[in-house]
Amino acid sequence: MLGVDLCQELRKEHELIGVDVIASPALRHCEEAFRPTKPFDPSTKAQGRSRAKPRDDKSSGLRPEQGRRTKQSHKCDVTNKREILQVVKNMRPDIVIHTAAMTDVDGCEVDQKKAYKINAEGARNVALACKAVDAALIYLSTDFVFDGKKKNPYKETDKTDPLSVYADSKLKGEAAAKRILKKYFILRTGWLYGKHGKNFVDTILKKAKTEKALKVVDDQTGSPTYTKDIAKAIHVLISVIASPEVILRHCEGTKCQKQSQKIEYGVYHISNSGSVSWFDYAKEILKLAGSQTKVLPISSKELDRPAKRPRMSVLDNSKFIKFPGHKMRNWQEALKEYMTPSLRGHEVPEAISQAKRG
Repeated sequence: MLGVDLCQELRKEHELIGVDVIASPALRHCEEAFRPTKPFDPSTKAQGRSRAKPRDDKSSGLRPEQGRRTKQSHKCDVTNKREILQVVKNMRPDIVIHTAAMTDVDGCEVDQKKAYKINAEGARNVALACKAVDAALIYLSTDFVFDGKKKNPYKETDKTDPLSVYADSKLKGEAAAKRILKKYFILRTGWLYGKHGKNFVDTILKKAKTEKALKVVDDQTGSPTYTKDIAKAIHVLISVIASPEVILRHCEGTKCQKQSQKIEYGVYHISNSGSVSWFDYAKEILKLAGSQTKVLPISSKELDRPAKRPRMSVLDNSKFIKFPGHKMRNWQEALKEYMTPSLRGHEVPEAISQAKRG
């Protein structure tokens, strides 16, 4: 889901190499995103963010596009150490964004061996490949690494205590990145939704077409996060990595104060701001869709799913706001854009139009 939005966001300024673990529709969407738009002039700047510098500049390590856009795509298995190492060595990327994962939380409980092989061993293999070519790793992790007992948003320094196989396998992937690499960004997020994959928003809208009332848990709280916003946040992060010595901030009109800052590798939390329960989230979705379907609250115990979920998994984004200096918008604003064709720039899901008609 996130990979496609990353392709579409990052192609604006960077040469991309798409690597997928299977022959999925996502890779085809990425290949579509690689198609040229207009020539890139490496001497220009846009929106206050410096363009990538040549690889031989030790302060950077990113290559400019040299006036062209390159489409490269490869299929490989992240659980195959030799295969992923060979692909990365051949391509020699500056940054590897690792989004491949088994994200079916309940499915991970059923097939635990597969979950650990993909989420833990796969992350380890990618980290080893990054080390071999001195590439920085951006690893997408999850808010589920916490047990949900805290009342306030979780900070990066809070103790982790995963409740499920999925969460534990992702945490082991984090541990591998930390153990193997010095140049890594572990980005924890959660409750993702977007155009290119199955998600809670579209599921609720689809059910609303055929059911008069929906039962949704009201004892789990988190921050719904739009994949386009995560992609933009990663774009900002990469822009700062490309030119860490000067960041433009505190702009008023045409005047900006320049501030020096070094790259701060480590763990970061990024999600749309604010929080909501699944129950209230579902109500907001149907409200925006104009649906009359009712939403009834139930407990997690009543739902009785194989994997345990944290009751509270809201993330504190203050560290990411300081470095690289990006603040995520409120989840309601992001959701409205996703559900409004004129705002998000593509057709509204059929489920939404059906809900409105119903």
